[in-house]
Amino acid sequence: MTATISIETLDHGGSFSAYVAEPAGKPRAAIVVIQEIFGVNAGIRRKCDRLAEAGYLAIAPDLFWRIAPGIELDPDTKPEFERGLGLFGEFDQQLGVTDIEAAIRAARILVDGGKVGAVGYCLGGRLAFMTATRTDVDASIGYYGVGIDGLLGEKHAIARPVLLHIPQEDHFVDKAAQARMHEGLDDHPKVTLYDYPGEDHGFATEVGERRSAIAADLADSRSAAFFAENLG
Repeated sequence: MTATISIETLDHGGSFSAYVAEPAGKPRAAIVVIQEIFGVNAGIRRKCDRLAEAGYLAIAPDLFWRIAPGIELDPDTKPEFERGLGLFGEFDQQLGVTDIEAAIRAARILVDGGKVGAVGYCLGGRLAFMTATRTDVDASIGYYGVGIDGLLGEKHAIARPVLLHIPQEDHFVDKAAQARMHEGLDDHPKVTLYDYPGEDHGFATEVGERRSAIAADLADSRSAAFFAENLG
């Protein structure tokens, strides 16, 4: 079952929508799905639906609600891709993390105080790392997160498991940035990094030209095992 709900901001100064996919039975846990720069589009909703099929309650908050509420973009269409890049430039990431925290709190209520994880893609991969360092989320996964090497000063705050998927040919995250991620995180007891040779940014998208099926299935299987171990 799917629905759209409203979540109040932490400061009670506004509210934003979120797509929710519920499993057929009692949820194993909840997972907040953090969007790319393209909004809560068909691909992100499909990520939620697949998590619900696996027994989780999945919730995808509209993080662009302050600048372009309800926007859905197609990354395979050049003008829409460029619109996403523009929104990325306008987006306040600090406020985004507070909205994710509000979504985590809402998700905990929906699963009767159970565990809540987070998984994000692109911008969402970066925000998933920030969520791990700044909230009480129980486990976090980032796919091709952008600029994580610039957040390594926060790694001391990681108290719960984190998994990062790194495509080695990511044209938004160069080899030097990838090396800094490994140097800064390989020895962290709560962090696991997986590299994907020959893969580019967006390889695990559900639909569209960017998808690389074999690598996407491998990454998703690792994510499924990670959440099963750390969420239930």
